[in-house]
Amino acid sequence: MGAGSVRARYLVYFQYLGTDFKYVLWASHPCPRPLRVAGRRREHPSSSRRAADGRRPRGWLALSLGGVAAVRGAQHAVGVQNYLEEAAERLNSAVPVKFTISSRTDAGVHALSNAAHLDVQRRAGRPPFSPEVLADALNTHLRHPAIRILQAFRVPSHFHARHAATSRTYLYRLATGCPRPDQLPVFERSRCWALRADCLDVAAMQEAAQHLLGTHDFSAFQSAGSPAASPVRTLRRASVSPEPASPFVLPQESRRLRFWTLEFESQSFLYRQVRRMTAVLVAVGLGALTPAQVRVILESRDPLGRHQSRVAPAYGLFLKSVLYESLGSVPKQPCAASACTEVPDELLVPSEVSS
Repeated sequence: MGAGSVRARYLVYFQYLGTDFKYVLWASHPCPRPLRVAGRRREHPSSSRRAADGRRPRGWLALSLGGVAAVRGAQHAVGVQNYLEEAAERLNSAVPVKFTISSRTDAGVHALSNAAHLDVQRRAGRPPFSPEVLADALNTHLRHPAIRILQAFRVPSHFHARHAATSRTYLYRLATGCPRPDQLPVFERSRCWALRADCLDVAAMQEAAQHLLGTHDFSAFQSAGSPAASPVRTLRRASVSPEPASPFVLPQESRRLRFWTLEFESQSFLYRQVRRMTAVLVAVGLGALTPAQVRVILESRDPLGRHQSRVAPAYGLFLKSVLYESLGSVPKQPCAASACTEVPDELLVPSEVSS
């Protein structure tokens, strides 16, 4: 660290639309930089803007789950973390900025509020950025429209976004009364699991969910490739409830289409645990399983069983929140940066934050 320079650690909350990315973590090939031609800025063909064929770039996980690296043809594979760190380059930190992300979501899984910590070291004589300026600057320089910074906080230098989290909550959205995919409003597609059944036995699902509560070996709900050292987890909450009517459903469709939410809270989850638990609870709701069988599945510790091997689609799953009890200054549920604070325009330079 240079003389007089200060390294500040921040916790940032951010959200993203999971169907635009393969994974949240850093991908094997850095986010492509814009090309400059004759003094003009031109986007790389594989950048966040749509290519000629209308597709957006897909990401790939390179850090965990086997260290897979991939380039599909001439298209670079990028993830959410690539775009976050590319935006952070514009902060002119004296050292490269790396995001340590709290929760690793699978391909297609959305995040209403994920979290990460990062260190920013300004040049000698420059004070640390305020959290408000940092959040606004990152949003200004994010090049993908499906990612947004919600809020930022200063945290101690020993704080770790993944290890310090005391609670993570996921929600899963279901739709019933949808025999064909084209009967679901286009605005709800890739946002919920559309079921052909007209109804679910919600009472049976709620009874089955009670068997999952508490501390158990959740091996039966863990997919292969999990990096977890132990399959034991404590599920604090599992609920099934109806959603209010979707604003995207036309009046003539509202009697047929109904939406449901499953919520799960734990300090941490196994690989695909939530999606596997969801699939089993849906099987109970459809009458394919009884609540008592869910307990038998749990106690079997067998991830390859006939009923528990099914995984609910990723696009219906949302990371709802990540909480940190040890940080008194951090609210339990972050609000959007634009709604919490107003940062004067003069504190930001369009191309970069002043160094």
